[in-house]
Amino acid sequence: MLDPQTPFLLADETKIDRNIDRLQAHLERFDVPLRPHVKTSKSTVITRKIWAGRTGPITVSTLAEGEVFAADGFTDILYAVGIAPDKLQRVVDLRRAGVDLTVLLDSIEQAQAVADASSTYGVPIPALLEVDCDGHRGGVLPGDPAAITIAEILNVGGAELRGVLTHAGESYFSYSPHERAAAAETERRTAVAVAETLRAAGHPAPIVSVGSTPTAHAVRDLTGVTEVRAGNFVFFDLVMAGIGVCALDDLALSAVVSVIGHRPDRGWILTDGGWTATSRDRGTAVQAVDQGYGLVADIYGELLPDVLMSGASQEHGVLSVRPGSGAELPALPIGTRLRILPNHACAMGIQHSKYSVVQGSSPVIVNTWERAQGW
Repeated sequence: MLDPQTPFLLADETKIDRNIDRLQAHLERFDVPLRPHVKTSKSTVITRKIWAGRTGPITVSTLAEGEVFAADGFTDILYAVGIAPDKLQRVVDLRRAGVDLTVLLDSIEQAQAVADASSTYGVPIPALLEVDCDGHRGGVLPGDPAAITIAEILNVGGAELRGVLTHAGESYFSYSPHERAAAAETERRTAVAVAETLRAAGHPAPIVSVGSTPTAHAVRDLTGVTEVRAGNFVFFDLVMAGIGVCALDDLALSAVVSVIGHRPDRGWILTDGGWTATSRDRGTAVQAVDQGYGLVADIYGELLPDVLMSGASQEHGVLSVRPGSGAELPALPIGTRLRILPNHACAMGIQHSKYSVVQGSSPVIVNTWERAQGW
């Protein structure tokens, strides 16, 4: 198989399989199923690996993902972004096509829009109530009476409240196993408490959905939980490595770029991989070790000592030696291919329509996998 022109997205199948096996083995101890979040890979091929080639329940971040996965036979889909009323027609279309699509909401206004759409189209739309467990993003707070009002609007208005969902987003700033385990328990306890409140008020809440990659790996108790969501775990990235969820050797995704210039007066190597190819995510900037815009490896995946992607414009990447390091910038001829390891795997993939697949340290591309795109 011919190598594509740079920049392109490289996926290491050996590491992906290992990462999937690791999380599955951990969750099997609790007998709680995984509902993977496909926003990271946006790949039906990678997602099918989780079920040995079959389909299973998934979480999506865009309706476009839902439509692509539905076309490939995935019929149990959770759209885990707060629903905007103008998207409900697409939700109805998917449900009419036989897809059990569930939406997410956390306000009375959203609940009314979902109930109205259910009534108008004659298609009951199921929803999960988003619960805020750590102040990271959206969701109703535990004890907020709006939860009961939302349930009443949905259930009386022809829609269906299926349960609750929470996401421990602050776990991405948990730097020890103890902190991550505590975040996982807070996530579990909060979701279960709100579900019990709904049930006590006479509203069924069969689903209690929790998850993030850090807490999924750290959880010690899933009592009352019916499913765990995680997405980043298939690839991992430098943020996950920086908080100790994985090792650098677990990172399964990189962007391949070519050396296109040198600025020895500035201590720079220039590449053809700017922020459209690698993203401009700076997630490690708040960590103990700042990895710039990404670590740099040779085409075999061996890290270049203390070399970072330190700058990014639209189609240019800048490589330089880590500040304070005694390392020397390597002499890399024009055309040399390098791998850039991502701060945030989800962000690196956004501009790319496919993966070039390798196995382990071999640079030989053995397959190509498509990615879903758009909203």
